[in-house]
Amino acid sequence: MTTDLAKLTLGNGVETPPLGLGVHRSGPEETLQAVSMALATGYRLIDTAAADGNEAQVGEAVRQNGGDRGEVFVTTKLWISDCWYDTALLGSARSVRKLGLDTLGLYLLHKPMPTESERTVAAWKAPRAEAS
Repeated sequence: MTTDLAKLTLGNGVETPPLGLGVHRSGPEETLQAVSMALATGYRLIDTAAADGNEAQVGEAVRQNGGDRGEVFVTTKLWISDCWYDTALLGSARSVRKLGLDTLGLYLLHKPMPTESERTVAAWKAPRAEAS
């Protein structure tokens, strides 16, 4: 199934589908099935997070069912325990490895901490890891 939904343009010029599937609190088997079904029915944005514990299943479903990989926009998030520059580098590398994908659409700070601005800014400045 193809969709004709317009894409949204983020502030950095990256285009994203306007509607996606989030897999928060979804177990491994449920995640694999839900993402596979979502992709089969036309979803092109999948949202997960390190804290969700299902990045590997999201990546597996995308690899198995994503069709043209360039069409699937995957968002994941850095958890607050990794909100420092060095640990953000490790956290993003861990997410990329678990997902097993060559690109991420969007990498977010899961919970920016306004009372910990130094940590938040340090994590934000860390470059996102890329697949090797």
